[in-house]
Amino acid sequence: MKIAEINMVDYGSTGNIMLQIADCARANGHEVRTFSKKWKRQVKKNEFHTYYGTTLENGVNVLLTRMIGFQGCFSFFGTRQLVRKLKRFQPDIIHLHNLHDYSTCMPVLFHYIKKYNIKTVWTLHDCWTMTGECPHFTMVNCDKWKSGCHDCPQLSAKLPIDCSKFMWKKKKQWFTGVKQLIIVTPSQWLADLVRESYLKEYPVKVINNGIDLSVFRPIENNDIRERYGIGGGGKYVVLGVAFSWGYAKGLDVFAQLANMLGHEYSIILVGTTEDIDKQLPSNIITIHKTSDQNELAAIYSVADVFVNPTREEVLGLTNVEALACGTPVVSFDSGGCKECLDSGSGVVVEKNDVEALYKQIINICSERDSRRVFK
Repeated sequence: MKIAEINMVDYGSTGNIMLQIADCARANGHEVRTFSKKWKRQVKKNEFHTYYGTTLENGVNVLLTRMIGFQGCFSFFGTRQLVRKLKRFQPDIIHLHNLHDYSTCMPVLFHYIKKYNIKTVWTLHDCWTMTGECPHFTMVNCDKWKSGCHDCPQLSAKLPIDCSKFMWKKKKQWFTGVKQLIIVTPSQWLADLVRESYLKEYPVKVINNGIDLSVFRPIENNDIRERYGIGGGGKYVVLGVAFSWGYAKGLDVFAQLANMLGHEYSIILVGTTEDIDKQLPSNIITIHKTSDQNELAAIYSVADVFVNPTREEVLGLTNVEALACGTPVVSFDSGGCKECLDSGSGVVVEKNDVEALYKQIINICSERDSRRVFK
């Protein structure tokens, strides 16, 4: 079987998921090609990956989208190039992932899919596919996407013009009417939302995102404490990990916890930048973004508790990674986070309840003999 996978990038969480699925399919005898946008100087991850479009056209797409608010309407020539490559490859199945990064002209791509009646699987990694403009809406408690977006409460410097009403109608036109399409969601939470949207005509399957258990596993006797200067051997390690830190991921919550927890606790945040470091108290240890998953597994393993105060989440893959490394989790009840946890592996507290989060951290760290749930 020939499979074509398309994601806006070939890195980060969604890019890695695309590549991992492709590797698994190849190992089972299928022919798979992956595609993502062309952007600046990139190094191909493997011989089976292809970039489409040009940096110039995609850059113009960014500018036009921010100037007039339309999404998925530009990068016409790059998407035509993608379609030509797909026609040459003649896939039996197209597997779509995230497409909302100023690189794909939706009318062109979906005209091709509908015209040739290609079997399509679309894995949703957020909510963008069923809203006018935004990938998430839970922080502002917005449900306009159910019947028609308008007067968007989440306008930003990147998208200052409210085109949510127009875009909701266009996306409904583009994304409905595909005869052979299955929606896949990483969580039941997102599947339930899909069934309330204009995508409800499609069958929905819940397939949790997976991780490599040969990498994410308890790693004993590692040198993470010494390497990053994490106090004495008796200190409790409270860990947070994110690809991109900000309010949505609970950066402010860790700043509060740094003032609430005593000197016997060390907070480590992974995935920060120099700009993020400047926003944090000096008693938080920061580790900048790392592509070394083995090092990340070692960091998870040294932690006494993994804390995930996320306010917008589809599944919470960092929760799963922490659990695989034997570290219990305390998480806000956001999106599908509670689907990853049970009473033996972690605790979910009400979103934004920092005091409850603090108490659970204390409880877990006080039971040191039982804190490694998989060891």
